[in-house]
Amino acid sequence: MEYNLQKQHDKGKLHAIERINTLVDPGSFMEIYSGVKHNCTSFGMDKKEIPYDGVITGFGTIRGRKIAIYSQDFTVQGGSLGKMHGDKIAELISKAIDSRCPVIGINDSGGARIQEGVNALAGYGNLFYQNVRASGYIPQISIIAGPCAGGAVYSPGITDFIFTIDKISYMFITGPKVVKSVMFMDISEEELGGGAVHSQKSGVTHFRCVDEHDCYDRVKRLLDYIPHYYGDKRASASFSYEAEGKANAIARLLPERSTQGYDMKKVIECIVDDESFFEIASEFAVNVIIGFGRIEGRTIGVIANNPSGLGGIMDCDASDKAARFVRYCDAYDIPLLTLVDIPGFIPGPQEEQKGIIRHGAKLIYAYSEATVPKVTVITRKAYGGAYIAMCSKHLGADFVYAWPNAEIAVMGAEGAIQILYAKQLKDPSQQTLVEEKLKEYRETIMNPKTAAECGYISEVIDPVKTRERVVKSFNFLDGKHSTDCIIKKHGNIPL
Repeated sequence: MEYNLQKQHDKGKLHAIERINTLVDPGSFMEIYSGVKHNCTSFGMDKKEIPYDGVITGFGTIRGRKIAIYSQDFTVQGGSLGKMHGDKIAELISKAIDSRCPVIGINDSGGARIQEGVNALAGYGNLFYQNVRASGYIPQISIIAGPCAGGAVYSPGITDFIFTIDKISYMFITGPKVVKSVMFMDISEEELGGGAVHSQKSGVTHFRCVDEHDCYDRVKRLLDYIPHYYGDKRASASFSYEAEGKANAIARLLPERSTQGYDMKKVIECIVDDESFFEIASEFAVNVIIGFGRIEGRTIGVIANNPSGLGGIMDCDASDKAARFVRYCDAYDIPLLTLVDIPGFIPGPQEEQKGIIRHGAKLIYAYSEATVPKVTVITRKAYGGAYIAMCSKHLGADFVYAWPNAEIAVMGAEGAIQILYAKQLKDPSQQTLVEEKLKEYRETIMNPKTAAECGYISEVIDPVKTRERVVKSFNFLDGKHSTDCIIKKHGNIPL
């Protein structure tokens, strides 16, 4: 098979076949359906030869484990998707479901093949249907290695993880030309749907890479963490843990003032195996952190409020980000570690009008529905409904631990006293009483001892002992089986 490599190289891009060969183990790729031809006769298409109908499909291995992969070839009819093109990808995904292996899709296409009309749309529909069939059974990874426009964006949108590449990736429902004709707005592809837009603002994508090789290296790393199919029981990887240094570090992480920010990623790094934390969607909704880590070589999912990002407060985007990750981990039986330092859900008309109630409910739903082992550590604040939403015992956490200075209450002391003693605050002569009530509230309401006495906290622990507690908890919960099963078709998550 001859490929037009130079045409892609001139654009600073790898060719479709080079992309596949960069990802898979040398010599492992087995192409299928290379002889497929389009059957369109309109607008002179009967005279056009489109090799492999513009997409290379097949199977291979990455680090010895089988994967299915397809790569659209922009040098062939702009990588446009026609009926046979879409059906090739759909058939590949169907075979991957049967063979129980991940699917990697490399998108580089001008969109639907206009000459084929509704048949091109049928190709997309068949592809979307297989994406949904595969969801939760085999991982689906999308790489945006060129334009991805119109209906084409919905296949990556259904998949589990989306990678973009700076100055190469573009995703949008309608391109700049249509935006200009309809909205009279001049906008570039980069401004409309470049990698930065979707990694920082829309949250559509999970990884933004500096170049193609960085992208493919990160895809391989991701595959090292996740099960390759539902039920895949991967053996523990080798690990190291620098216990003494991390114990000293975690003991010093909390600042003196409870209103002062700190980097929760450092807490995560003190708990998981050395250099094992692999963050996801690091540029979007930075007030919550999600990613994979390892505990004694076994993969866990980590969700953590980030006090250095908006004070760790929960908004619509953070709720969505965390909820979707919880559901992914639960789908593949990946245990969940939740680190809590949250002052609440964000107040104000902007987030209320965006639907913070609905978005926050997604997080509550996701945690409540998850049946995997769930361990929660409250490092500092846990206020109000946000305390409940961040995998409290009430949502089915198996163990909830709290550091000694944790504050667990409906709200902070100052806010509570303003409500309880509003009249006294207006009277200067009552200031001593107010101070006494502030102290009383902190001592009797906010400390973790109160929650522990009610059985809501499994144990109040020294921060230095956090890793040990987490390890022992997950070891105990290994093989957890939920017996609470209400027979129904499925619940109705507040999408």
